[in-house]
Amino acid sequence: MGRESTQKPNYEILAFITTDKEKVIGGKPLSLFAKDEKEAESLTVDIAKAMKADVVQMKSGDYLVIRL
Repeated sequence: MGRESTQKPNYEILAFITTDKEKVIGGKPLSLFAKDEKEAESLTVDIAKAMKADVVQMKSGDYLVIRL
């Protein structure tokens, strides 16, 4: 049991896409601001395809691009 808690997560967050300017911060992962939900969805799909990654939409409406 103790061993599982010390292992690194088996995923990497590659990008965070939001329509809320207050949530955009620098650093890793890449944080992007979209002007509306349609643009956020389009950006997310394009980035995920380019990076061969998966997408998670959070309850807040923001998107995470992750690689497993």
